[in-house]
Amino acid sequence: MASIEIGQPLTARGKATRARIVEAATELVRAHGVANTSLDAVLAASDTSKSQLYHYFADKDDLVLAVIQRQTECVLATHESHLRKLHSLAGLRRWRDAVVELSRQTDCAGGCPLGSLVSELAESPRPRELLAESFARWEALLVAGFRAIQARSGTRRDCDLTELATVVLAALQGGLLLAQTTRSTRALELALDMAIDHVEAHLA
Repeated sequence: MASIEIGQPLTARGKATRARIVEAATELVRAHGVANTSLDAVLAASDTSKSQLYHYFADKDDLVLAVIQRQTECVLATHESHLRKLHSLAGLRRWRDAVVELSRQTDCAGGCPLGSLVSELAESPRPRELLAESFARWEALLVAGFRAIQARSGTRRDCDLTELATVVLAALQGGLLLAQTTRSTRALELALDMAIDHVEAHLA
């Protein structure tokens, strides 16, 4: 994913300031949405000045791109610990259980951080492009895991692993949306179970 920094921080202090601005903006956007997050609120939350903010970001749109990057790293870090070592269907189901448990711990509030950004930004070309790249990276983790499952089981069935990853990711996003709406993980569980059954039918 290409860098979007305007004022490239050259010092540790500069990097820390930029990171503090992005972190504050990310938390505010997660809590209130992009439209309801003002630059003044970001300044207050990050304890920075306007001159500091505009040194690193041209405007709010530019800061939002950094928020997308930050949320992508946070989301992928949450899932990588399971998907990087995925080599069996049992491992895929353990990932499913971890996803459900994480949703349960938050009382199903908030949905997917990336999915929530899509609902606000999908009609803006550059944010949509970055979000598409983020989901592609997520799918790539699943594809690598499916390839490892094939290698370990010795199967070489003719199937499109990318399409299988899309099925799982679509089930996850739809399940999280319904879980957020109903405040119940049941839809998420059903969606992921059916997607994993589909994967098993093609890989096992």
